[in-house]
Amino acid sequence: QVQLVESGGGLVQAGGSLRLSCAASRRTFGIYSMGWFRQAPGKEREWVATISRSGDSTYYADSVKGRFTISRDSAKNMVYLQMNSLKPEDTAVYYCAAALSSGARDGQYAYNYWGQGTQVTVSS
Repeated sequence: QVQLVESGGGLVQAGGSLRLSCAASRRTFGIYSMGWFRQAPGKEREWVATISRSGDSTYYADSVKGRFTISRDSAKNMVYLQMNSLKPEDTAVYYCAAALSSGARDGQYAYNYWGQGTQVTVSS
């Protein structure tokens, strides 16, 4: 069992930045690919980014590519999402997720564990 706790959400103006953090409970954090997803009101949950177990590979949705950066610090059992040049359409609840599968990318069903989410609101 892995518990994930997100933090760092909040209210920011368009063009601003936020850094989300996700703390994982297990010391075997390194066996998991980690992803970020988001869900806006009235919309389905969508994939944002994924980082491989080693941290050497990262993948992004086209909508955030060039603006968001996913990273991990396995020594601290942490994964981060640096969000720059935020837009009102980035407003959503952001979820951290852990996947045992090394092939996990944008499919949410590949992820075994989920955090409770953190709200990000971008004002225009």
